[in-house]
Amino acid sequence: MSYDECYVKSVIRTIPDWPEKGVMFRDITPLFKDPKALRMVADDFIQRYIGTEITHIASIDARGFLISSIMAYHLNIPLVLVRKKGKLPGETIHAEYRLEYGTAAVEMQTDSVGPGDKVLIFDDLIATGGTILAASTLIKELGASVYEAAALIDLPDLEGSTRIQDAGIPVHTLLAYEGL
Repeated sequence: MSYDECYVKSVIRTIPDWPEKGVMFRDITPLFKDPKALRMVADDFIQRYIGTEITHIASIDARGFLISSIMAYHLNIPLVLVRKKGKLPGETIHAEYRLEYGTAAVEMQTDSVGPGDKVLIFDDLIATGGTILAASTLIKELGASVYEAAALIDLPDLEGSTRIQDAGIPVHTLLAYEGL
């Protein structure tokens, strides 16, 4: 089944004024109720990364887990989790990043990746880029390298994908939504 951007965009809902007034929230949850759309998205990402050098997918909490687990299964590579601080057991490292209204932190387990690993960072959406940049800091701190950052949706007006590229990380997304 080939990827159909118009079809996938028709499945994703836009919810105005959520979680706060003025925000146009891009809700991907309907994607998981539509097997055709989910297969298109997963297959497109899988085809992109078959035969590449990636050794791991580092997936960002939480919607990113759903698509990236399908990818990791089909690519037969490990899926490692990047979660909000305090959510992972065992020994972890964390990195803070800025939000428009404060700071947040993500963490990874210290045995997630290591020297020689080439890691694809996956998230559902790129807004300001802070989460992906924090994840890349953790991956590099553990001795691995970042192959690329991928997401289903890019919000280019927030310039996150530009910040990620400026940090030397290639970016691949399937959809872009202009306007906040």
